[in-house]
Amino acid sequence: MLQTTPVTIEQTPNPPDVCSAPPPRHPRPDGQDSYTISEVVAFTGLTAHTLRWYERIGLMSHIDRSHTGQRRYSNRDLDWLDLVGKLRLTGMPVADMVRYAELVREGENTFRERYELLEATRRDVRARIAELQDTLAVLDRKINFYADATGVRYHEAEGTAR
Repeated sequence: MLQTTPVTIEQTPNPPDVCSAPPPRHPRPDGQDSYTISEVVAFTGLTAHTLRWYERIGLMSHIDRSHTGQRRYSNRDLDWLDLVGKLRLTGMPVADMVRYAELVREGENTFRERYELLEATRRDVRARIAELQDTLAVLDRKINFYADATGVRYHEAEGTAR
């Protein structure tokens, strides 16, 4: 009869998957408030095409231009792009993001509508988080089952096998 011993799998830290990871963002220089489109691409990880599209659909307000016609983005524009990135991560539809941008441009009299739009988005995010937590619990149960069956010591808090 063949005797087997439990195998312990050592996890070594994996290098980041450069194919799926967004490019690293560059910090903004201190004291500067005028950026070219290529600098904004480096800061945000967005493409120049996306930045132009945001402007075309009204997601970005008017972008200043240099005397040669090149776009010049301000720190305020970069802050707005950061918010847009967060809204994208929530799964907010582009049409709702554009509507939100329009409301911001309309002024303080739109606070109630902005509140309602963001509140609805927050409800959607919370529902998605709950769904992901349920999914994670299923994965943890399965991983623990296979860890027990193979003798692998699984550390749930770390998400690693040892």
